[in-house]
Amino acid sequence: MYRIMIVEDDDKIAGILQAYILKYGYEVIRAKKYRELKEEFIANNPDLVMLDINLPYFDGFYWCRQIRTVSTVPIIFISARTGEMDQVLAIENGGDDYITKPFHLDLVMAKIKSVLRRAYGEYAIQDANRDVIDVNGLKLYITKNQLEWNGKRTDLSKNECLLIENLMVKAGEIVSREHLLEALWDDIHFVDDNTLTVNVARVRKKLEELGICKAALETIRGQGYRLNHVWGETDV
Repeated sequence: MYRIMIVEDDDKIAGILQAYILKYGYEVIRAKKYRELKEEFIANNPDLVMLDINLPYFDGFYWCRQIRTVSTVPIIFISARTGEMDQVLAIENGGDDYITKPFHLDLVMAKIKSVLRRAYGEYAIQDANRDVIDVNGLKLYITKNQLEWNGKRTDLSKNECLLIENLMVKAGEIVSREHLLEALWDDIHFVDDNTLTVNVARVRKKLEELGICKAALETIRGQGYRLNHVWGETDV
């Protein structure tokens, strides 16, 4: 289930958007703290933001720039401003799309679905330098420290995220313990070797929570670990 955050100070418009989006099975959050939108964004961790331009205290362009300092989450501007320069500013400040008011709700939903597909779904471009890594349907959202498979998500610690990221970008290959130690810690001389084993065990547990079998993350004795990218049901 994707979580959508609506940043719109017109209560009527925000309510209409919320009610319509909820019908499609998405989770919806409405912003409340217009002085602290960045903190509210971080606390709610949405998958997409619907952002008005005319807001109390600071405008939507400002808040879009603030969000971009911590996330690459899709942002769709919704505004009564119809000028081309406003739309240009929205894109230049980090927005992904722009919808003018008054808007047709079907168009809003089509835009939401399209942006979500580009960001997380079938049209997403996957590589190690992007926010999302996808290996046979197992998705890692790097900036959110979240792992998703088969419609389920689980939160990861920073080290768990780094560990699974390094295994996913080399799925099917053996990744040495030395490589993983260097990826997770700046100075491996002060890290107990058992610490890596503990983190691997935690990642296995997170995979099991998603319904992926233990054998998916394989220990290669004397060498390292391998993520086998054919998933199965939890072997319990």
